[in-house]
Amino acid sequence: QVQLQESGPGLVKPSQTLSLTCTVSGGSITTNYYYWSWIRQPPGKGLEWMGAIAYSGSTYYSPSLKSRTSISRDTSKNQFTLQLSSVTPEDTAVYYCARAQPNEYDYWGQGTQVTVSS
Repeated sequence: QVQLQESGPGLVKPSQTLSLTCTVSGGSITTNYYYWSWIRQPPGKGLEWMGAIAYSGSTYYSPSLKSRTSISRDTSKNQFTLQLSSVTPEDTAVYYCARAQPNEYDYWGQGTQVTVSS
């Protein structure tokens, strides 16, 4: 059973960089052909895909967030990390990590609330 767990600060100040880590157990992040994604849901809004890192290490980003987003991984720890720079209160959301196959997300973390406020 694959499990994903998000971790990171719940409160970030405006203009700072948000950094979250997803720790994966029960499966390797280098296994073909999975994509490890970050998805967020602002209050009262729908899910927004932010980006992903593939089993190969290739990265993909939402065009609307690409200039502020970086996703990396530590294969020795079986973790992948999201960094979102220059945050504003509009980045307040529940942030999820998830595993994607070509046609579906099959495993999700429980989500972590991040609030951007001074």
